[in-house]
Amino acid sequence: MHTLEIIPFSPKLQPFFESINKAWVTRYFSLEPFDIDQLEHPEETILAKGGRILFAKIENEIIGTVGLIPKDHSTCEMIKMGVDPSAQGKGVGLALGKAILEEAGKMGFTKMSLYSNTKLKAALHLYKKLGFHEVKAECNGYIRCDIKMEKEL
Repeated sequence: MHTLEIIPFSPKLQPFFESINKAWVTRYFSLEPFDIDQLEHPEETILAKGGRILFAKIENEIIGTVGLIPKDHSTCEMIKMGVDPSAQGKGVGLALGKAILEEAGKMGFTKMSLYSNTKLKAALHLYKKLGFHEVKAECNGYIRCDIKMEKEL
């Protein structure tokens, strides 16, 4: 059995960030301009703004990713969580979620929010398992959003 490892962003991992996320978004929705910008230029659109990106790796294979971006001094947003279909249902999303929550806490945030869609049943189940709860839906300009969730850190 191989061990799941959570690793930070490095420029050589950008293609995995892009491909994993583009695959899941286009499976259910269409890419929005902000998606393309974040996925193709994460160093400028996420990291330079104080955000973080983590990856799930087994052996030499990147199988998932998640990020966070600051919203204000106390709140950050979980963004771009995606797991390769071959690794779904194996706890990869849970491990990524726990890791990004831990990272947010280390960075001094006291709350994390996320935006999703109610047709993503498995994702919503995962978010609830991580301790997120639904709040008033204000979708922050995301076309595919119809649910907002938050968690106190």
